[in-house]
Amino acid sequence: MKNAIPKERIIGCVVYPATELVEPGRVVHIEGDRFPLGELDGSTTERITRITEAFEGAGPQEPDPENVRAEMWLKLWGNLTFNPISALTHATLQDICEDPHGKALAAQMMMEAQAVAEHLGITFRVPLEKRIEGARKVGKHKTSMLQDVEAGRPVEIDALVGSVVELGELTKIPVPTIRAVFQAVKLLDKTYTDQVVSIRAVQTDGS
Repeated sequence: MKNAIPKERIIGCVVYPATELVEPGRVVHIEGDRFPLGELDGSTTERITRITEAFEGAGPQEPDPENVRAEMWLKLWGNLTFNPISALTHATLQDICEDPHGKALAAQMMMEAQAVAEHLGITFRVPLEKRIEGARKVGKHKTSMLQDVEAGRPVEIDALVGSVVELGELTKIPVPTIRAVFQAVKLLDKTYTDQVVSIRAVQTDGS
């Protein structure tokens, strides 16, 4: 991206709200109103101040983090974990975080990602357990990756998970759980893409 857009024209922003695309052109807002933004080098500039004031006037909360790169990692920490787990299991955020197996898998992936992030100088401002609890509180929300699987759309597995696998290789930090989940979702994506089908949960009346 830096080769196409000069870095001085880029502002970092993290989108936290949970939404669902229920039909073309219609997005339902589930939870959240935070859009942290900032300069990539962590400096405070006039343009950040002006944009922050505009965001605050419109309603979003906590728009100006101390370190937007760390905030990006904090968002990625959840995305690289809950998105692929939900894609493989069709579980909602609440389901994953309340099930002991789902929670244990999520925690293991997050610990591996944290090791990579810390090696790169990133410090998470939220403990692992609190990050998982925050996801649980969102409720019965389907992640964007699960929504894509059910709609038969390509999933963002390379950007959300493959990138951390690659960073693990570059830093020589082992990420075996993340790699295994990444490979499983890649196979899932190829399976339904090749067959041109969507994979939907079946609703029953309990009879």
